[in-house]
Amino acid sequence: MAKNIPLSTIGVKISYAVETTAGTRPTTGYTVIHGLYSTPDFNAAPNTADATSFDNKEYTTKIALLKEIPDNLEFGARMGQTFVNEWETLVFAYETGIKTTAGALETWFCIDIEGLDKSIYFTGKPIALGIPSMEANSGIDITAYISPTGEPTFSTDPTYANDGE
Repeated sequence: MAKNIPLSTIGVKISYAVETTAGTRPTTGYTVIHGLYSTPDFNAAPNTADATSFDNKEYTTKIALLKEIPDNLEFGARMGQTFVNEWETLVFAYETGIKTTAGALETWFCIDIEGLDKSIYFTGKPIALGIPSMEANSGIDITAYISPTGEPTFSTDPTYANDGE
């Protein structure tokens, strides 16, 4: 029986790639985003509705509804010039891909967890950075947002355009 060895966040890579063929997830050329330190919990949540009638006296009746994907995902980042430049490049790559004449090219995000033989992928729209909250005598963190356009899936690890293995 295989042992379930717990994983850690050491070595996690979060990256992106824009499709070259509409509807096909890229497997190579992912660009790592530096400075991110937290990810949200992101699961497509199933929904149900109560369909119980007055004549049910012991149990409720439920019907399945559509799955729900969050409106925005919040990623925590250490603010620095490298992070700001990389995020602006990401937003530009998304906007360029979505406006192609060959059809809208999705931007794929990848979360690669060291020690896991698969990575987590989802499509989404990165949102331009806003103003971070700040306090005297502290580092500056910022929340970077991605609006998901598809639910997460697991697949083989990508190859990277930068900082990858």
